[in-house]
Amino acid sequence: MMLLALTIGIAVISTGIGAFSTSPMQVIAIFFNMMNISIPFEFTPEQEAVVLTLRLPRVMLALLTGAGIAAAGATIQALFRNPLADPGLIGISSGAAVGAVGMIVLIGSGAAVWSGSFLTLLLPFSAFIAAVSTAYFVYKISTKDGHTQVATMLLSGIAVNALSGAFIGLMTFIATDVQLRNITFWSLGSLGGAQWESVSIMGVIVIPCTALLIGISGKLNLLLLGEREAEHLGLHTQRLQRMVIIIAAVVVGSSVALCGIISFIGLVVPHLIRLITGPDNRIVVPGAAILGGGLLCLADTAARTIAAPAELPLGIVTAAIGAPFFLWILTRNRGEL
Repeated sequence: MMLLALTIGIAVISTGIGAFSTSPMQVIAIFFNMMNISIPFEFTPEQEAVVLTLRLPRVMLALLTGAGIAAAGATIQALFRNPLADPGLIGISSGAAVGAVGMIVLIGSGAAVWSGSFLTLLLPFSAFIAAVSTAYFVYKISTKDGHTQVATMLLSGIAVNALSGAFIGLMTFIATDVQLRNITFWSLGSLGGAQWESVSIMGVIVIPCTALLIGISGKLNLLLLGEREAEHLGLHTQRLQRMVIIIAAVVVGSSVALCGIISFIGLVVPHLIRLITGPDNRIVVPGAAILGGGLLCLADTAARTIAAPAELPLGIVTAAIGAPFFLWILTRNRGEL
């Protein structure tokens, strides 16, 4: 409950921060006014317009995206019993970026991607297909005789990330100026284009997927005993692995399609939750979803205020936070990974 209250507090404060500032109580009053509930805190029509049109969709998208990526990262780490088994490290994020960037260049003008409902859905769909295909490819390479090798999966992810980088570099070379701006968006990540439509799309995807991951979190605890022991207890480990990887690919592919590549959230947040609560995945997965949303919301607030009126790419902020923590995990777990 404290974690949930902290995340809600971050969301309320973030909604009010910006060039046109609004106090937290005014943000709450605007929110309740949407539901025709009046509380004794005055706000101007301009404040209401900025909050509802610009700030709130961005905060909601950050909460949903961070929750989905962190929950996916927590379940993948639990599945392979390794704190480094992150959706980005095994190539899912870069695979989704390949789908999005390839669609931007192959369709033609990057602006045309967003003209019309069909093309609006085509870009997330291509990112999703590429993410699932990448996940399946890495999974097949790292699986032998019904057992998945974590080290092989991580090395396969490194290779896929390199290939994806080469493809994105090629698309950058042949892209037009308009397409280059869109490719930069997908490569570095941003919530600057958040609208209620994108919030709705992300909500439809992330909420049920996160609920499914929380629902199977108890089964992931059996894997702490080892795959063979879990199978002796009646767990179909290969089916569970396929389910987790597919759901992670759906969530990550959608987040990349709508927000670009956002690194380290799926790696850092689950590890922080395990340090606080222990290894029980029934607590770790929902805790990671809550903290992931709050942390991404905080990072986005920093991205749009540190260099105001300019805006830093969100991926730069999350990488600046996550990379030192990643190095700390490596040094802390030397000899165990």
